[in-house]
Amino acid sequence: MSSTELPFVPPANVLPKVGTVRVAEGERLRSVELPGVTLTVRSRPPAREGLPPALFVHGLGGSSQNWSALMALLDGVVDGEALDLPGFGDSPPPDDGNYSVTGHARAVIRFLDASGRGPVHLFGNSLGGAIATRVAAVRPDLVRTLTLVSPALPEIRVQRAAVPTGLLAVPGVALLFTRLTREWTAEQRVRGVMALCYGDPGRVTPEGFRNAVQEMERRLRLPYFWDAMARSARGIVNAYTLGGQQGLWRQAERVLAPTLLVYGGRDQLVGFRMAQKAARAFRDSRLVTLPDAGHVAMMEYPETVALAFRELLEEAGELGARRAMRAGRADAGGDAADEEGTDESMGG
Repeated sequence: MSSTELPFVPPANVLPKVGTVRVAEGERLRSVELPGVTLTVRSRPPAREGLPPALFVHGLGGSSQNWSALMALLDGVVDGEALDLPGFGDSPPPDDGNYSVTGHARAVIRFLDASGRGPVHLFGNSLGGAIATRVAAVRPDLVRTLTLVSPALPEIRVQRAAVPTGLLAVPGVALLFTRLTREWTAEQRVRGVMALCYGDPGRVTPEGFRNAVQEMERRLRLPYFWDAMARSARGIVNAYTLGGQQGLWRQAERVLAPTLLVYGGRDQLVGFRMAQKAARAFRDSRLVTLPDAGHVAMMEYPETVALAFRELLEEAGELGARRAMRAGRADAGGDAADEEGTDESMGG
């Protein structure tokens, strides 16, 4: 092995268990085995039966925990599940070592096909936004609506703060970085990530910071952590260079689903200037800009993102159709008063 290569990563079935993943109150985790990949799925029991399914896809270096706050706010609107992408969170690496945007999208599609839950309300942040865009373009039958928070779509002028992340894609850089930062504590690493991803890191609660540090400590013990980061970063860079029908902007134009776009004014990784281009590219889009938000608006301002999603459903006729169905059941002998109370809880 040359000095520029990352260390060998053992197959998923012999990887060590390095610690438990945090599960918030009301959440549950399960493992789903699919051809070539095993995914950890985080979910919340829906407030009632019959809610439409939703799937949440995190960004580079993130996990399904990134969606916990938003999922809790939407548990009366959708039946939500969040994936740990292969090599992230509690999901082991993919068998083929493919961390490209297409490879991650293939894992999402396999999960949706196997679960039979589609079409879903699909959410994506950063890398997850690029993945969700590709899924919506190539498998429109699986996507009911699309919500993208700071999606990692190609930019000509990349944000300066995003350059170090892009450099991880260069062979040897990840290994060099691990050597240079060997003495950094988990607390130092988390503070750096929060300074990069949050518009105002002061919004993170002490409990939230402690949980993030514990998760960082767990991840740093994973033998494939830096390999997954480097290869996924390389996947983003490679996706940016693709042209033709495989180009992400061309695929954005092919998305049929009603789309909500959320951009933060203080985002250091995805340019705020890309918001208008994205609004033009997605044919049926709604744009929400949050001047004080950074790269992870669903974690910084989950109430605002939840409200915007409800409004997307209203405009797309989703909530109206569900209310009509419930009204029909009430006319047929259901509890009309209970149904009205449900509407109120949905913000309607």
